[in-house]
Amino acid sequence: MYDLNSAYLCDMEVEFTFLGTGTSQGVPIIACECPVCSSLDARDQRLRSSVLVKVSGAAVVIDTGPDFRQQCLRAGVKELDAVVFTHEHKDHVAGLDDIRPFNFRSRRDMPVYATQRVQEALNREFKYIFESTYPGVPKVKLHTISTDAFDIHGTVWWPLPVHHHQLPVLGFRVGGFAYITDANQISEQALSRLVGVDVLVLNALRREPHLSHFTLEEAVEWAQRIGARQTYFTHISHQLGKHATVENELPEGIQLAYDGLTGMAFGKGCV
Repeated sequence: MYDLNSAYLCDMEVEFTFLGTGTSQGVPIIACECPVCSSLDARDQRLRSSVLVKVSGAAVVIDTGPDFRQQCLRAGVKELDAVVFTHEHKDHVAGLDDIRPFNFRSRRDMPVYATQRVQEALNREFKYIFESTYPGVPKVKLHTISTDAFDIHGTVWWPLPVHHHQLPVLGFRVGGFAYITDANQISEQALSRLVGVDVLVLNALRREPHLSHFTLEEAVEWAQRIGARQTYFTHISHQLGKHATVENELPEGIQLAYDGLTGMAFGKGCV
């Protein structure tokens, strides 16, 4: 069993790139003419939420939404060592088919880390991947995760149990970087694993209350409670407002993420 405070964990750097920071419909929304969807500020143009993490020589993506192909092309992603899923909603898994180029480049199956429930959904949604013998289908190797720590290429990942209304969802912490999307509750176990985190990513959907997502006000409260050096908000709706306007309202150390934003986090986490 891994322990965040274990002496054997070494110092490490985590590089992250926001591939997408939008909610399930993205921003702009089809046929919407609101000021945000009409904005010419590139930071207001958001693909579905996903993040690329590079740590200890491995490139790992958290969630492969409907825009995954476009995101990889835009970010120039050439290598991918694993996929980790937070939950099974379509805006987080729909792009799984686009791991095929990485199969072809690496000549190996793509390691996919997901809970048993998420794996069952993948089997339903991508039945051909798991049942077809056609040579062109994506090749995956499923790894079952739960709330216990696991490792990818020698780096420890800690699941962060949260709730998306009544649906259990996992966030993840690796080294000093933590990522939580699609949540409106954070468990005590997750909070204990967030102690000392350097960079926190948290969903902030809009200003008005929502059944299954944090509002901007709630996200700020959680960010201040957790106390990371830097917090970024993601999974953002057009209802939140223009990026430039919201940025001016946020406390020091808290920012809105935007597509293409990169950064570094520092902490312990390699085995």
